[in-house]
Amino acid sequence: MHRKAIRHLRENDPVLGAVIDRIGPCRLKPQTDLSHFEAVARAIVYQQLSGKAAGTIYGRFAGLFPSGRPSADHLLALEDDALRAAGLSRPKVKYLRDLASRVASNDLPIDGLHELADEEIVGHLTKVKGVGLWTAQMFLLFRLGRPDVLPDLDLGIQKAVRLAYRLRKRPTPERVRKIGARWAPFRSVATWYLWRSID
Repeated sequence: MHRKAIRHLRENDPVLGAVIDRIGPCRLKPQTDLSHFEAVARAIVYQQLSGKAAGTIYGRFAGLFPSGRPSADHLLALEDDALRAAGLSRPKVKYLRDLASRVASNDLPIDGLHELADEEIVGHLTKVKGVGLWTAQMFLLFRLGRPDVLPDLDLGIQKAVRLAYRLRKRPTPERVRKIGARWAPFRSVATWYLWRSID
C-alpha cells in the first residue's frame, strides 16, 4: 500500500530513508470504524491528555449515547452535568457543543468532508471552537488517510526531526516544512515514521 511513498521518501531523503530502514513496514491506515463526527469529537476529547486517560474519558462519553456512538443531535440533548460527570472539562464541553450545533445547523457539512480538498476541510473544521490546525490535520491523517499531511506544529514531529537530522535545537514549524518539502506528496507516511522513531 505504501510502497510508492517509501520509494519516493528513500530516493529524496537519505536521512529519512535510514529512519524507514530502522522502523520497518509502515502501518499507517485510516480509522474506518468511526463516523466523521465521532472522529472530530474523539480528537477534541483526546486533546492534551495521555492516551490512556483520554481513552477512559472517551469511553464514558460514548456510553452516554444510546448506541454507544456519539451523534450531534443526541449530544445537544445531553445536560452539561452528564458530560462533566464523564470526565470532560468545561472548555471541552463547550467545544463539543459547538461542534454538534454546527453539524445540526449544517454550518459544518460533516458527512461530506471527505469530498473536499485538504485546505477546505481545515477551513471548515477550524471554525469549530477548540479545533485548531493540529486537530484538523489529525482528522486528515487518521480519519481520511490523506497522503500529504505534515503537522509541523506537532512537538513530537519537531523532536523527531531534531534527532534524525542532528540539529542543535528543536526546529521551528517553518524549518520542519522546509526539510519536509522533499517528502511531498507523501508527507503523511514521513510523519508516521518520524513519530515511530521517537516511540
